[in-house]
Amino acid sequence: MQFIKSIFIIFFSVSMFSFSQEEADPAPKKRPDFVLVFTKTEGYRHESIATGVKALRELGRQNNFIVIRTESAEDFTERNLKNYQLVVFLSTTGNVLDSEEQNAFENYIKSGGGYLGIHAAADTEYDWLWYGKLVGGYFDSHPNNPNVRKATVQRIDKQHISTIHLPDSWVRNDEWYNYKNLNSDMTVALNLDETSYEGGTNGQNHPIAWYHEVEQGRSYYTGGGHTNESFANPDFRQHLLGAITWCLKR
Repeated sequence: MQFIKSIFIIFFSVSMFSFSQEEADPAPKKRPDFVLVFTKTEGYRHESIATGVKALRELGRQNNFIVIRTESAEDFTERNLKNYQLVVFLSTTGNVLDSEEQNAFENYIKSGGGYLGIHAAADTEYDWLWYGKLVGGYFDSHPNNPNVRKATVQRIDKQHISTIHLPDSWVRNDEWYNYKNLNSDMTVALNLDETSYEGGTNGQNHPIAWYHEVEQGRSYYTGGGHTNESFANPDFRQHLLGAITWCLKR
């Protein structure tokens, strides 16, 4: 009888210890998402690219995604792109992908991948019509002398995760693009108030950040990010984080 009692006490103690361990152990951390940041340029090269990469890496460390930066178009293969949940074109310019690499990227998006274009991503691949629809519009021009100036950004979509933290009128300095071939299927998140600065050519309908779904994938574009200071601005960084979060379908 004493032996049975001892066994019961040991069993009860082990069970309670196991239960306590389960209660104490935190939930397993979600596997981080992998984000490919593409910075190849065949035209103008922005000084802010390095600052932008640094900011995206910092956001990644704080928000459970890992940034891999590349200048090589050879990374655009179907096999390699499967490793990433999001591809960011950070101020790319000119024709940066050949036809085979373009096909791989198209299939990546059609299979559910994400795309985020920042600033000069709209100054990229003018002859690739599919990319034009993906990014949502092409660079047309920008004000000069100075090219960076203060303007008011109007919050159109007040509930999107990339804009919910912003005021209805967001005043900031940047290089403000005018666009052509705007995709009518996109949802405008932010609009540029052309009455607040000189050099706008799009009129009242001057989107500066927008998003849309492309088959199984997602696309977001923001026109900010010409200056180094943009990537240090807390509101702009939160705007980027919201865009990334949406693209990752979190």
